[in-house]
This record gives sequence, structure tokens and C-alpha cells, in this order.
Amino acid sequence: MKIPLIVLDLDGTLLNSSKEITNRNSKAIADCAGLGIKFIFATARPPRAVRSFMNDELFRLGSFIYYNGAYIDCKHTGIQDHISIESNITAEVLDYCLQCNPDLDLSLEVKDEWMSLREYDYTTLIKVKDNPAVKSLEELKRHDASKILFSGRMNLDLFMDKFNTRLNILTTDNGELVQLSSLRASKESAVSVLCKAMNIPLEKVMVFGDDFNDIGLFKSCGWPVAMGNAIEELKQISKEITETNDNDGVAMVLEKLCRS
Repeated sequence: MKIPLIVLDLDGTLLNSSKEITNRNSKAIADCAGLGIKFIFATARPPRAVRSFMNDELFRLGSFIYYNGAYIDCKHTGIQDHISIESNITAEVLDYCLQCNPDLDLSLEVKDEWMSLREYDYTTLIKVKDNPAVKSLEELKRHDASKILFSGRMNLDLFMDKFNTRLNILTTDNGELVQLSSLRASKESAVSVLCKAMNIPLEKVMVFGDDFNDIGLFKSCGWPVAMGNAIEELKQISKEITETNDNDGVAMVLEKLCRS
């Protein structure tokens, strides 16, 4: 099957454990792009983080889905879209969380701006190079958020019961970090919108992933490739299992694709 489009997750997939894109992976992507294959990088991360990982060539050739689908920037179609959590829901979430645990570490992403209620060193928890700007609770509650994040003691079952019909709720980082986004935001819905605009059938799309936020893409795209380090749920629904992210698993598949 000819592949016109490849969707690449970043953490645990294209990025190795050192949060780097290796030269081999970069070359394999560039070689496939030279054959006319389009690339979408789909990640939970914000634009500023993605830019820090990529060399200029990769950044120019790709389109991007940030925040698990809440923010789209597509060079191939010109589509830019922000699918946010409405401010009234942002306010309700913040109030509920702080009532449950006044010491909870809470932050918001709004497009490419990161804000929090108090100073906190996130560099260890989620492996970032910067920390959020501190804002008042009233200011945070006024925002249509791309993403809400919290870590700390919280009864997640009660939280899910209250908000799971209005928000996407994703637990990551070994259960230490909870990430919230609009119910309409997902990697698979963003890819579907872009594929429709590019007139590319989803069944011809190859996708690489490793974690729970890639399950929707694996179910909707025609050629899902699970990393060797992927969760078992992805491996079970993949068409192919490649090497781990630390062993250039993406490049191994793309190199074969370029030769075929």
C-alpha cells in the first residue's frame, strides 16, 4: 500500500529517552518527505516544546497537532484551529480541584502560554525546560484553556464522575499527572479533519505511537505501528511492531518504506 501521510507521536516514539530526535530518525523522515510523503507530528506537548526538539528542516516540512488535538497548525492545508475548554468549565474545574486539595499543583496552557496558580518546579515532573508564569486564580478562571494540568492528592474517581462527560481526562507520567482537554479535542479528530482537507483516506495513513493517547489514532488509521516500548493495548491493535524509541524504531520502518 502506498502511504501518502505519516503521523508521528513524539514522547516515547520519535523522541528517545533523552528527549532527542536522533540523526537516523531525522534522515529517515527527510528521505520519505523527499519522496512526497507528508508528515504530521501529533503530541500532547505545546508548540514551544516541540520547536526545541526539532531542527529547522523537520520543523519546515511537518504539520503539527499540539495538546493532543486541542491546537492545530497545518502547513499542508493552512488550517489553524484552537479547540479549547470554555472558561466557565475552566473556572469550575479550578474551584473543584482547590476545594478538594488547596495545595494541588494546577496549571493551564492557553495556546503557547503556560500559567499556574503558584510557583512550582515542573522540570522534574514533566521534563520541561521552563516553568509557568504565576497568575491569580481569578485570571486563570477567565481563560479558554487549551489544556488544564494538575498533580497531587486527588480522588480521581470522584473527579471522573463529575467531569468525564465534559472533558477528556488523561492520566500520564505513571499516574502522577492529570491532563484535561476539550471533549472535542483528540489526535484522531484532528488528523481526520486534516486528512479530509488533503483528500487523503484515513485507511492509507501510517501512524506511530506508544501510549494511551494514541489508541484513537490506531483505531482510525490504516497502518498503525506500535513502538517496542508501547503499552500492550496499542500492540494488540497494531499492524506492525517496531523497535523501541531508544533503538530508532521509527527510522527502521521508514527506511523500509523508502526502499519499497
